[in-house]
Amino acid sequence: MAIRQDTLWEQFLSPLIQGLLDKKQMSELRDRINWHETIDRYQATEFSYPEYYQSQNFHGIEGGYLTQTAAISYDPITQYVLPPYEPWVRQSLIDEIYFQPRKILDLGCGTGSTTLLLKKAFPSAVVMGLDLSPYMLAVAEDRSKQTGLEIEWRHSTAELTQFEAGSFNLITASLLFHETPPAITQAILTESYRLLAPGGEILILDGNQRTLRSLDMLNNIFEEPYIQAYASGNLDAWLGKAGFDEVQTKDVFWLNQVTRGIKF
Repeated sequence: MAIRQDTLWEQFLSPLIQGLLDKKQMSELRDRINWHETIDRYQATEFSYPEYYQSQNFHGIEGGYLTQTAAISYDPITQYVLPPYEPWVRQSLIDEIYFQPRKILDLGCGTGSTTLLLKKAFPSAVVMGLDLSPYMLAVAEDRSKQTGLEIEWRHSTAELTQFEAGSFNLITASLLFHETPPAITQAILTESYRLLAPGGEILILDGNQRTLRSLDMLNNIFEEPYIQAYASGNLDAWLGKAGFDEVQTKDVFWLNQVTRGIKF
């Protein structure tokens, strides 16, 4: 079990944010979901979680994303810690889609925040959200039911999805790669290239690597075991290594970036 880090979040920010959370809404969400049935339905009996995922704490939560606590608290907390305004940041990825995708895969979808935006923007497209945490998927499923949006949720690793090659013409990932080791990031990008049909695109929203490198203190705000390796890397180069062409990155509100790659 990983030892919790003494981050700026734990020292100062968490007590402040906790006071802003709607505890009643979180309690209602916890009670509304049939956790045992939903987790059993998503999680294969023989499923084995990768070491990089189950051995780390994320955001100061013991057990990381494989907990009910992480799933219930993710959205209420993220609205305060993704400046300047979470919907604007996530919408920046949607705004970079210049064609009409027919089939979309959202990797590391978590509780479905970006996945829901994708379905709203492209209602005629088949939209799928994939995540490694059945707890996060339980919340994502509840959110799609509450909004009446038809989205297919899948439990799997992003680096080995089991989908057929060429199945999608748009793959997205929001706030995923700063939470994976570089070797896994590269494997996910290679898998994404395989999954895209010719002419398909990948769009990635994540922390701005240049900003994170220049302001090291940002890496110490939350418990993010892989963020320093992410910050020291180059997403453009990783995409190029996976086979993508016309790779380009745009800054988003200084703290984040959107990166595009095309499979020809």
